[in-house]
Amino acid sequence: CWFKFKPFGFIMADMKLDQIMQSRQSEWKELTTLLDRSQGAVRGLSPEEVKRLGQLYRQASSDLAVSQRDFPRAKVTAYLNQLVARSHAVVYRTEPLALKRIWRFVTHGYPRLYRETAVFTFVAALLLILPALLSGFMTNWQPETAVWLLPPGSESLVAQIEDQELWVDIPVQERPYFSSAITTNNIRVSFLAFGAGMTAGLGTIYVLIFNGLLLGGITGLTAHYDIGFELWTFVIGHGVIELSAIFIAGGSGPMLGGAIVQPGLLRRRDALVIAAKKAVRLLLGCVPILIIAGLIEGFISPNERVPVLVKWGVGVGTGLILYAYLLLAGRGAEERKMRNEN
Repeated sequence: CWFKFKPFGFIMADMKLDQIMQSRQSEWKELTTLLDRSQGAVRGLSPEEVKRLGQLYRQASSDLAVSQRDFPRAKVTAYLNQLVARSHAVVYRTEPLALKRIWRFVTHGYPRLYRETAVFTFVAALLLILPALLSGFMTNWQPETAVWLLPPGSESLVAQIEDQELWVDIPVQERPYFSSAITTNNIRVSFLAFGAGMTAGLGTIYVLIFNGLLLGGITGLTAHYDIGFELWTFVIGHGVIELSAIFIAGGSGPMLGGAIVQPGLLRRRDALVIAAKKAVRLLLGCVPILIIAGLIEGFISPNERVPVLVKWGVGVGTGLILYAYLLLAGRGAEERKMRNEN
């Protein structure tokens, strides 16, 4: 028969191929079943199944390498090539940049990152609030100190406050442009605070202290001339979330500065890269907050038809909503992760 005349080497190769198929066929079928159940993503599998999928994928890759070497033209080689390619697409699948991924970052990732880096935000808040309190006390007690506490060129502003006049009456037709200008300026200040962090945080410290002195000085001066309540009735609507966003953005400076000065066990470059990634994500999250603040400042804060209680309610309400989101969102996922680790 034909078998008698078949070369001995080919007979041994056929026997080896049959042995491989018999010993591995059940694992290939199991891998195929897992791939079918995953529906193209490992999220469809349990943790144990994901681990098993990785083991079977590595074994199938090894089988494919042997098959390509010894049986390059066999049907089993083509089958294994397809199986390994399909497995690779599932195991190493990169999640697409989709609305679902963005939504998960908004609802879980950003507030968790805020809590992780809250110490830097707290430092930034102190760097602005403490100079503001000092400046406010000084200008309220001794108004003439505003000459050297406030920035150069503010003489006309001081004179206006002395006449008990404010600059917050914005014509209706100019409010859209005013809102856009305010939003752009606040975003610019936030990015400036972030960029200044590359000076080991010294530039950010200067920006925060300067703005604190300006804010406190004007507040103290208006309080001295009995128009402080009118000023804060204008400011409160947008001020809470606006200052909160500036604190978050300002915290990126100490974060970058800390990575430069105290990199720990990491190389300074690696520590800076890690800190910069976190800072950039925090900074991007400030943009929508500042846009909302700009809209309030442009359309609600200067609107004389909006009652005073409503303006204060908007300020307090938006602040409560913002901090409830930053402090509470995503905590369920954190607790589940901790339970799984334990």
